Amino acid sequence: MGSEQQYIDLYKQCRTMIHEHSSDVMNAVRDEAFERLATNGFPTRKVERYKYTDMQKLFEPDYGLNLNRLTIPVDPYHAFRCDVPNLSTSLYFVVNDVFYHDDKPKGHLPEGVIIGSLKDFATSAYYNRLAGKANDAATDLNTMLAQDGLYVYVPKNVKVDRAIQVINILRSDVDLMANRRVLIVMEEGAELKMLFCDHAADDKNFLATQVIEAYVGENASLDLYCLEETHHKNVRVSNVYIDQQANSRVNHNVITLHNGVTRNKLDLTFSGEGAECACYGCVIADKQQHVDNNTLITHKVPHCTSNELYKYVLDDKAVGAFAGRVLVEHGAQKTTSQMTNQNLTATKEARMYTQPMLEIYADDVKCAHGSTVGQLNDAALFYMRQRGISLQEAKMLLQNAFINEVIDKMQLEPLRDRLHYLVEKRFRGELNKCAGCKLCK
Repeated sequence: MGSEQQYIDLYKQCRTMIHEHSSDVMNAVRDEAFERLATNGFPTRKVERYKYTDMQKLFEPDYGLNLNRLTIPVDPYHAFRCDVPNLSTSLYFVVNDVFYHDDKPKGHLPEGVIIGSLKDFATSAYYNRLAGKANDAATDLNTMLAQDGLYVYVPKNVKVDRAIQVINILRSDVDLMANRRVLIVMEEGAELKMLFCDHAADDKNFLATQVIEAYVGENASLDLYCLEETHHKNVRVSNVYIDQQANSRVNHNVITLHNGVTRNKLDLTFSGEGAECACYGCVIADKQQHVDNNTLITHKVPHCTSNELYKYVLDDKAVGAFAGRVLVEHGAQKTTSQMTNQNLTATKEARMYTQPMLEIYADDVKCAHGSTVGQLNDAALFYMRQRGISLQEAKMLLQNAFINEVIDKMQLEPLRDRLHYLVEKRFRGELNKCAGCKLCK
């Protein structure tokens, strides 16, 4: 056994405590997840989906866990001030891995919409239905240890006009592991926009595991944005599972601006005909940061469309990885799929690993994939230098233009405008936190 042994021993010792501070729905699947982790352990880099990230190493340190649910002394409203103009979100907080209860006004939510603690609202009809079939060690560890999280429910034909913004705050006086869980259930014809922002409030070593399960009903529409602005001591392992029914639409965006080690996995399945998804990602990494995005889009039925675009800009000794796989199963005729991964490496020491893949078992499809790894265009740099622009400024402008193709595809205009600003400051090496925010130092 490897680094998983400490978590196996921990669960055996603290099983009663974990159950006492959670709910029957979450507890019902813990032992099964424990058995899988104890049997399989964490994957090695010989496992195809984990060849670019050493999971054993990530989970090796001895992090603290708040299994007894002690109160964390933080007022997120005092700590967090977001100056994204006119975004008008309904704001919620998750502190470490606990839904933050408060009486602050959230703005009007349509009748029947539920946003609250996962342990208070989760139902066995949906919880762990996708994640439990994933055969993924990090997901099983999360299922085994997660005691709370966020539950979002949108009833049939209800449109949530105001975007839901969730601030994930990592806060601790000691090195800490947090296991977050999110369950999103959208009935037929529902519409929702969600923005998750990850921040670290303290200069400690953090390990955050996150599992998001999203059920998108027939003719429903989900926009899901995930923005990470933590620090170099943060490890994030995030697994997103999405199931789409007929004629549904999903727009999934993942943006990494500041991090330590990040491993994002997306598993999306088309279960109904006529569904569409657009999956976009952008990464800016330098120093010794590591960002690994791994996607699997499964076309189980005919007449579905998927589009993926991931872009990386790597500087110093940063390491990036993208592995995307589109699986078109037997009978999934009239499938349309495009997967693109484009990357810039600013130094000889930066490393980018890219592996786009198509696996097709149907004969009437339109599928394409491609990837590029290169450096900034010397001719463009020369042209700009001839017009009085410094080399550093010229590089920044070209990198900014390169990454903006992903940001421009975001549907939330105020967020899109704010990200243009944050990306530019990130390339300039300037402080890029929101005005008044004490979280991104």
